[in-house]
Amino acid sequence: MEKRNYYSFTVSIVCYLASFSFQAQTPDVLRIEYMTMPKNSAEIAFSRIKLVANIPFKVNESDNFLVGVEYNGLNFNLEQELPFDADIFKNLHIIDLNLAYIYRFNEDWRFIGVVTPRIASTLNEGLQQKDINLNVTVGAFKDQQKIEKPTRLVLGIAYNASVALRIPLPIVYYEKKFQTHWSYIVGVPKSGMKYHLNEKHLFQTEFILDGYYTNLQNSFVVPNGTTSTAISASAAIATFGYQYTISKNMFAYAYAGHTLFQDAVLRNEARKTNFILNDESSFYFRTGFRIGL
Repeated sequence: MEKRNYYSFTVSIVCYLASFSFQAQTPDVLRIEYMTMPKNSAEIAFSRIKLVANIPFKVNESDNFLVGVEYNGLNFNLEQELPFDADIFKNLHIIDLNLAYIYRFNEDWRFIGVVTPRIASTLNEGLQQKDINLNVTVGAFKDQQKIEKPTRLVLGIAYNASVALRIPLPIVYYEKKFQTHWSYIVGVPKSGMKYHLNEKHLFQTEFILDGYYTNLQNSFVVPNGTTSTAISASAAIATFGYQYTISKNMFAYAYAGHTLFQDAVLRNEARKTNFILNDESSFYFRTGFRIGL
């Protein structure tokens, strides 16, 4: 594999592993992305801006160390009547620092370890101890591009301290180009199909599992008498999108789709749901610009 392509795929897999709970596969030096879910029947709209930067460093002839930073700014727009002040969690912030080591075992297999300090908070009153969590991921990937039907396989385990369910979760990613213009992806949290029209135009379907978990610095009491200390959301999303190659490593893209299910809830100190904000489906739009390695 060319050096440039190897780095690009390496960063892609590191971010896939490190961002398992926040769905961010980013084989990029730079990415700027905007996502929105327009107001649905629950009178809730949601948007997100994503900023990503990654830098790989060569450790020796075969291994690499990677430093990556990702910022997600989340915005809630709730027009429904609520028994508390929703401005407390109108703006959420998630900041990840990905520190990864990639060890080349042989020509096909590489092993990866990722440590991700994360800040996930409303940040209403500066940085607090509960805003900070540490996520750890280990995995391996096999890349075979010089065969008749190129394939990529990723297997891993992620422990994410900033989610409601604190247990190790599996990561699976398998991509295969089975015809000249077609390839498919099977895995968790993403599956889909790609149609490579030519070097400039790519069409893709996606099935995505997405979500977040964020600390509320200003806790408050909900109608059942318990105190909400965190907000979380999860969704399954089906999309169809297009990517345009501006130059060799510069791309613009846009996706549109709909959630198959979603929920946004408030949680108490024990991480149990104590108030449902949204369990209605929504339309989904995502667009962005990226510069690959």
